[in-house]
Amino acid sequence: MLVTRPQYLNEVLSYQDTEFVKVITGVRRSGKSSVMQMYRQHLLDHGTSVNHIMYLNFESFETASLLTAKALIQYIQGHATSDVKMHFLFDEIQLVTDWERVINGLRVSFDADIVVTGSNAKMLSSEISTLLSGRYVTIEVYPLSFAEFLQFKQFDISDIRQYANWFKEYIRYGGFPAVVLSDEQLKESILSGIYDTVLLNDVGFRSGIKEPEILKSVSRFLASNIGQITNPNKIKGALESVAHLKTSVPTVTRYMDMLENAFLFYRAERYDIRGKSYLHGSGKWFIADTGLRNVTLGKTNKNIGSEVENVVYIELRRRGYNVSIGRLDKDEEIDFVARKLGETLYVQVAEQPPSTSDRETANLLHIPDNHKKLLLMATPTYESEIEGVPVKNVFDWLLETE
Repeated sequence: MLVTRPQYLNEVLSYQDTEFVKVITGVRRSGKSSVMQMYRQHLLDHGTSVNHIMYLNFESFETASLLTAKALIQYIQGHATSDVKMHFLFDEIQLVTDWERVINGLRVSFDADIVVTGSNAKMLSSEISTLLSGRYVTIEVYPLSFAEFLQFKQFDISDIRQYANWFKEYIRYGGFPAVVLSDEQLKESILSGIYDTVLLNDVGFRSGIKEPEILKSVSRFLASNIGQITNPNKIKGALESVAHLKTSVPTVTRYMDMLENAFLFYRAERYDIRGKSYLHGSGKWFIADTGLRNVTLGKTNKNIGSEVENVVYIELRRRGYNVSIGRLDKDEEIDFVARKLGETLYVQVAEQPPSTSDRETANLLHIPDNHKKLLLMATPTYESEIEGVPVKNVFDWLLETE
């Protein structure tokens, strides 16, 4: 069943028939291929001939012989028409060696509309940046938002009495479309499969890692410590003292980078609000989907506060914000400093009702500027503001449309 996700489809459509190569990225199974299929169906529905659309999925058996630039070029030359508008839709393009040169060649040789997907951020690094500088746009697809989760489940969003129960399910199993739409008894198996594929295949096998136990331990540490200040030295110490695994800071750093490149985890740097500078060396890490965390650690909502914070972080990114962690003074922290198009938003997430959230409110009030501030409550609240700081229930905020 193909359930539409208009946010992403509209983003692709905004660049339709332009010179820009549309690069759809995101963690495996987040819905990148579905977005591409939505775009393909849109083209067909609006009169594009099927002969003018070339769709290839490089993870399928049918494309096993096309995983080199030479083979793919020969195939394209034999099946594409050069005197009409051609739409090239390539799924998991990073599996083709020297794929960047193929895509650049299509731009030169065809009147081409090009969309590609990939599950590794490294595909956007050196080579494509050089060949396609200023000529590509990235569209990052995330697992379902809470609003999308409710739509996929066909829940009645007007029934606010059920929000807490639905949110518990959302946090426990996350937002991967295949998981949301599956039967209860299959959810954990699907999540385990996604996690193992990303960790052992996309990161481990394809990167030639010879120490998979260390990779798994680094990933497990990050999953267990989402929303906590950490750095490679701290992880190295934990691995050696708790797991009795001998490693080095460069190795841990390399593995952390790989997990980030696979979109399994996101790194949020710390930002000194008063000094207006980033504090490099340590930051907080968040997982792409809380369902992955729970299936990895065998936990079910035992640390609801950090998981709510994780959901808020991913939602801010989904809404297009660049998100960092704010440090105000030595003992004062702002959960998120979110920036977008010249706008700055300070966000604090609190578990308890407003009467016991003085510290969170005080931190926001101490910020020496007039940018927007927001206190999100993980429990129902009837306060609309506290000392001038807007207060919202996290459920309501997650269902807002910008």
